[in-house]
Amino acid sequence: MKKLKQFESLVIHNYEESVFHLPDHSHTYYEMVYIVKGDGEYFINQNKVNYASGDFFIVAPGDSHYFDIKASTHFVFIKFTDSYFSSNMHLTPDDFAINKPEDIMQYKGLREEKIQLDPASQKILGYIIDSICVYDEYKAASLSPTVFHLILGIFGLLKEYISKNIPSDNNLPTDSESIITYIHQNIYYPKALRITQISKEFNIAPTYFGGFFKRNFNISYRDYVNNLKITLLRKRIVSSKQSLKQLASEFGFADESHLANFFKKRMNIYPKELKKNNKKNLLHFPED
Repeated sequence: MKKLKQFESLVIHNYEESVFHLPDHSHTYYEMVYIVKGDGEYFINQNKVNYASGDFFIVAPGDSHYFDIKASTHFVFIKFTDSYFSSNMHLTPDDFAINKPEDIMQYKGLREEKIQLDPASQKILGYIIDSICVYDEYKAASLSPTVFHLILGIFGLLKEYISKNIPSDNNLPTDSESIITYIHQNIYYPKALRITQISKEFNIAPTYFGGFFKRNFNISYRDYVNNLKITLLRKRIVSSKQSLKQLASEFGFADESHLANFFKKRMNIYPKELKKNNKKNLLHFPED
């Protein structure tokens, strides 16, 4: 089964198609799916539900899913990693400190069925999705506090739905996909990502951890961590006002020179050159 990887913290896809472009697949990030129009069947973790205009689904890392389109369908996909919320922690209301967005995405009772919001919430959801798509059409949505708060609005609707419909013991079972969550939550803390530490966290022998990760995620552990760092760094270098010294400190590099050499080795350009020559372009890794 194909497993998609995403290193950008937030990606919005908004398109219509008559045949779904992927077979049964999973991925290492979270995904919200909104059906603007169309109908067909949705398969997730061997469960099948019919879908129609206005329906909404969520997908967590490791879930297998695909769509069987019956009538041409307009999809909106909102895809994000754990780092999207950890990097915007200063914007997150205290109310989400208990029920974090990432935890809400892991509710099995939400993921394997159609989320049937009440009519008022359904209308609000549609307005929020429209607003996110309009913003993304003209500006960089992944860097926007406005879009972040709009997405939190979706989670507010989900929290209301959970309180009324989902039993409190319907939480996610621990599995290997939790490793990806751990990496994204600790990408700014190199010591936490040492094999000796992460293998201890998940009760895997250090000597076997590299092979375990490669088998489960089709990419080496070192490459996954480095790709994630490069993606986050490039976005920060191009778009933020932070100095390289500040970025080096935040990402756990010894100094500015260490960061610059790390970036140059993998991107064939120094950070200062990138900032000067390519201010608005962001890096996208292929989804395979």
